[in-house]
Amino acid sequence: MDMDMGMSSTTTAASATPTGAMAHGMDHDMGMGMGPAGMCKISMLWNWNVLDTCFISKSWQITSKGMFAGSCIGVVLLVIALEFLRRLSKEYDRLLIKQHVAKFRDASAPAVVAASATNTAVKAGGESVNSQDVTRGAGNAMPPFRPNVLQQAARALLHMVQFAIAYFVMLLAMYYNGYFIICIFIGAYIGAFLFQWETLTVGSDNTSATNNPTVCCG
Repeated sequence: MDMDMGMSSTTTAASATPTGAMAHGMDHDMGMGMGPAGMCKISMLWNWNVLDTCFISKSWQITSKGMFAGSCIGVVLLVIALEFLRRLSKEYDRLLIKQHVAKFRDASAPAVVAASATNTAVKAGGESVNSQDVTRGAGNAMPPFRPNVLQQAARALLHMVQFAIAYFVMLLAMYYNGYFIICIFIGAYIGAFLFQWETLTVGSDNTSATNNPTVCCG
């Protein structure tokens, strides 16, 4: 009877040994995979995290203070690039309008020269009119401008790039990292200082500030 109990105990211990080892191995693996060291720190609340912080994807994981400083500089430059693209879009529209005005003036130049060669022109009722009035009337007849397909494609491309960068900046801000949000503000300030520094027309409210009341989302 004692021999049977001894064999039963040995069998039970032998059968329990692999299970215990397997359980210990699983615990060890889970501890390695889910431990705090080396994991991404993502917070939906305001935070000042630096090391092991992840942005956008797991591959953008901050592993050193130098990498975090470089990321901050990149965020500042990204927002500055957004302001540059907005100014570039405005200047491109101005260029298209300038070309349209120059083309219209070149086309109407022969008529203006012919009108200025005569001092007066006789109307149907026999009244005379000054040639300056004829020239002024011709100048008011400028047709509206509509970009062609290639010009509109370039305008749409600029808008798309602005839209993409603006949403990327918004995604970075949603990590609520205080350092990144401050960098976004700094980039907006520097970008506005550089690319919204333009001549303001007296008596007109068409300025960069009124055209872009908010910087969110293109």
